[in-house]
Amino acid sequence: MRRIAVTYENGNIFQHFGHTEQFKFYDIEGKEIVKEQTVDTQGSGHGALAGFLTENGVDTLICGGIGGGAQMALADAGIKLYGGVSGSADEAVKALLEDQLNFNPDVQCSHHEHEHGGSCGGHSCGEDKHGCPGSHV
Repeated sequence: MRRIAVTYENGNIFQHFGHTEQFKFYDIEGKEIVKEQTVDTQGSGHGALAGFLTENGVDTLICGGIGGGAQMALADAGIKLYGGVSGSADEAVKALLEDQLNFNPDVQCSHHEHEHGGSCGGHSCGEDKHGCPGSHV
């Protein structure tokens, strides 16, 4: 069985991974969703979220914008990332299961690289002055 997590807000994919307050978990057998559950992050943010996902048995994450530090934490935890996704959480999971998900394999919070000389690792991605709209190309 696989478990997919989606950053979640009001039915849609929340666009700021480090600030997500809820994930929706989808338990998958084969290509079928067998269970869905919405879970509160309990105030965890950024790097702590990778541990939260690992503790909950997640092996795949669908999200919008995500910084380099969080991407590395997910990779270290063995969680496959599909970033730069927007719209309905349920529809994104269905599209992934059908190998039809439109995602950005190079999703970055690239605005931080220019302003701070690095990725989002050490500070808050999604602050009002920065925003983190998802896929920058």
